Amino acid sequence: MGFLKKLFSSAPARPSSSLYNFAVKCDRCGETIEGHINLANDLSNEFEDDREIFFVRKVLMGSSRCFQQIEVQMKFDANKQLIEKEISGGKFV
Repeated sequence: MGFLKKLFSSAPARPSSSLYNFAVKCDRCGETIEGHINLANDLSNEFEDDREIFFVRKVLMGSSRCFQQIEVQMKFDANKQLIEKEISGGKFV
């Protein structure tokens, strides 16, 4: 019985340090939308000026009545620290 208890019970999920969390506000309706980037899986390699950078593009949409798409583009350095971010259709919160 102890085996089944261990199998079906789990500890609460801890926030991972490999996630980059952010929030945006829609220009059209004002809804705040939370997003995250998995730094281990979502990034693509690029090379700028003979240095390695990582790039990600996300499109977010709110859950209320507004279906405005908010596009976020971010660049990270080799240590996966944010170096540049752009947004269209909203603002960073």
